[in-house]
Amino acid sequence: MKNFIASTLFLLVQFAGAFTVTKVPKLHKTRIQSKLFKEIQNSDRKSDFSKNVTPSYLTITEVLVAEVDSLRENFPSFENEGDEGSNRIKMNKRNRGIIGQEVYMQDDQDFCENSHVANVDYNQLISESELVLVDIVRKPGMEGVSRAFHRAGPRKLLHFDPSKVNAAIVTCGGLCPGLNNVIRELTHSLYYLYGANKVYGIRGGFHGFHSPDYPPLVLTNEIVENIHHEGGTILRSSRGGFDIDKILHFIENNDIQMLFVIGGDGTHRGAYAISEACIANDLNVAVSGIPKTIDNDVDYIDRSFGFVSAVEAAQAGIRTAKTEAMCNVPNGIGIIKLMGRSAGFLASYAALGSGDVDLVLIPEIPIVLEGPNGILPFLRRRVKEQKYAVVVVAEGAGEELLGKSEELDGGGNRALPKIGEFVQKRVGDYFKRFGETATIKYIDPSYTVRSVPANGADSLYCMLLAQNAVHGAMAGLTGFSTGLVGNKAVYLPIPQLVATSPRTMSPYGRTWERILAMTGQPNTAPPMEEIKKETDFCD
Repeated sequence: MKNFIASTLFLLVQFAGAFTVTKVPKLHKTRIQSKLFKEIQNSDRKSDFSKNVTPSYLTITEVLVAEVDSLRENFPSFENEGDEGSNRIKMNKRNRGIIGQEVYMQDDQDFCENSHVANVDYNQLISESELVLVDIVRKPGMEGVSRAFHRAGPRKLLHFDPSKVNAAIVTCGGLCPGLNNVIRELTHSLYYLYGANKVYGIRGGFHGFHSPDYPPLVLTNEIVENIHHEGGTILRSSRGGFDIDKILHFIENNDIQMLFVIGGDGTHRGAYAISEACIANDLNVAVSGIPKTIDNDVDYIDRSFGFVSAVEAAQAGIRTAKTEAMCNVPNGIGIIKLMGRSAGFLASYAALGSGDVDLVLIPEIPIVLEGPNGILPFLRRRVKEQKYAVVVVAEGAGEELLGKSEELDGGGNRALPKIGEFVQKRVGDYFKRFGETATIKYIDPSYTVRSVPANGADSLYCMLLAQNAVHGAMAGLTGFSTGLVGNKAVYLPIPQLVATSPRTMSPYGRTWERILAMTGQPNTAPPMEEIKKETDFCD
């Protein structure tokens, strides 16, 4: 429908005019003198939309645009305004037979060598004026202001000559489903879409820029051809090892023009530091981040790659916990711990996806052990009713009970208290008060969940992220990341992305309401009036 809200929002901003790119990413104001809805001119056409006067909260008069740094401001570009532009798909992916060998029959060699199609025009190139609004849900009382990100995709003009581009890819932090997919699609995009010269794989995270123990790997299409079928990362990963001087030395010595950094919010902060240091040292290098975390706690984007695969993989652990609980007497209880340092998305979605869970504990909701809303009396009642119970606990839950550790890991993250073992012990002790025995099986599948290959949905998402990262870098953008916002691919300035990360799940949102409806557990979220009104929780 032409006047459907999503397309109308997009069209309003798309034709709002040009936007000034600023050196430091910031919110840039743009005025839009237009209404959100237009009356349907054809009176014979049926519509559910009212033709009354548009409410003020549906009229957007100002848009705050998150601007991305551009290398064009500091360095000469391969193509400039007025040029025709050479951005075409250089060649399509073609199978060259057995990896590393030429297996063509002599009679067919010429045919096979020339079977690919080269220099295919894109059907649509994205202009810098195309934006995606963040605040597409409009509520009474909202001001006529919205936020927006630049739309991702191939640009007409290239900042770099693709044939001379040397790129590098590095994976940092913990494992996540889809890492190999992103490496593969970055490599394919650089070679197939743009005809890049060389792609380095940096082994061992940031350590690989300077440690002789982790020499770089030159990635080819043949090397990455089948890696997406395996979990983990062929480049290996690590925490720590960030040394800006040594990283810049590697970039300069190897004539790197593009760096793709795959990691969470901490890794993105490092990526932006590299971007800033490159500009300060007169290095014409585009630095792009690709957000990675199975906790799904990077702000603004709809979801992180690998999250859906991790939710799917967690189902096996929950089924195992249920089987153990049902088949062991007396009072069988299965407790399964899932990842979720500061956000309960994985634990909540996995529990909802299984439908077999009786109690969910996440970092956003305080744990109350006893009393009318205590989890211990609730769990005992549930076991008495159905003879067993299944508990899912996120690794970051319960810090209000166990305290926060001051110990840090190599990536600067706080060590977490052992909430799973704590719950296991307290449940057992509670049953003993009544002269009863609880048969408790504790399961921690954390590393099996994060090391699985990406499923189909995540594989497609990884391709989208990788291609758009390469498109942005080739156009000269730097210090940016890419993701889906409102199901539209966008470029996000890294400072904007990490400023409010990690995000948390709302104690008052639909997801937690669904948990309560499914489990029937007591709601121990603090009353809404105790939370500051300006607090912005993600659902």
